[in-house]
Amino acid sequence: MPWRTTGWDGKSPGAWCGELENADAVINLAGRSVNCRYGMSNRRAILDSRILSTRAIGHAVKACSKPPQLWINSSTATIYSHRYDGANDEEDGILDTGEKCPGTWKFSVDVAKAWESAMNEVHLPETRKVQSRMAMVMGAGRGGVFDVFSGLARKGLGGTLGNGRQYVSWIHELDFYRSVDWIIRHPTIEGPVNICSPEPVPNRDFMAGVRDAVGVGFGMPAREWMLEIGAFFLRTETELLLKSRRVVPSKLLQSGFEFRYPKWDVAAKEIHARLRAGVGFDGKWAEQP
Repeated sequence: MPWRTTGWDGKSPGAWCGELENADAVINLAGRSVNCRYGMSNRRAILDSRILSTRAIGHAVKACSKPPQLWINSSTATIYSHRYDGANDEEDGILDTGEKCPGTWKFSVDVAKAWESAMNEVHLPETRKVQSRMAMVMGAGRGGVFDVFSGLARKGLGGTLGNGRQYVSWIHELDFYRSVDWIIRHPTIEGPVNICSPEPVPNRDFMAGVRDAVGVGFGMPAREWMLEIGAFFLRTETELLLKSRRVVPSKLLQSGFEFRYPKWDVAAKEIHARLRAGVGFDGKWAEQP
């Protein structure tokens, strides 16, 4: 299939707007990484990169004479409350108010809400809109999330983080790819959609799965105060590790989507095998049955 690229600044209309005319779908994944300290400059960059890009795409779609049939815009599972009991799905999930959160946690919740509001503020009667509330995408790319966790495990630091009860929502990169394709092909799916495995796991089990995949029998646990010190020197935030994100993909499951990797232990071993072999995500691998 022929393809082409065009540049944009992530916030302003330009020649790229014409590429949206009569498109099947537009998918916006823009957003500055949250793997940083939440100082004022980084907070502004995180928020602006999401809100301005979303508004720019909304205005571009609205200006089309033949607008895209579908607009998928990134969101985040962080929008749901920190909880250990019931799981959050799209219909009955409890949205986080941010009122009882630590400061950095509240910032993440505020960003998530503003991100979705930016998409909702533009009226597009001819375009189906989907807000993909994404969990951590686990893949075999160097420098990715799994690479970081597996690196800690190899150094003996892959033990339970915090109290270990906080749930980790995740999705294998192949299922992420397939879920987006599924949404494109199923026009009844719209609104918020949780993009995550149907089986989130407590952190203690998540880290055990990483250690097992890497072949390390022991990992030193880290208390919250230890994580705070480590996060300071690594220039990141503990919220990424300590907030309990117990999220399930009810809309995908109800529409008939079948996950290739619903279980973390199996997914972790497959990802680690490709990471060691240097086989990243590509079309040929992704099309394997």
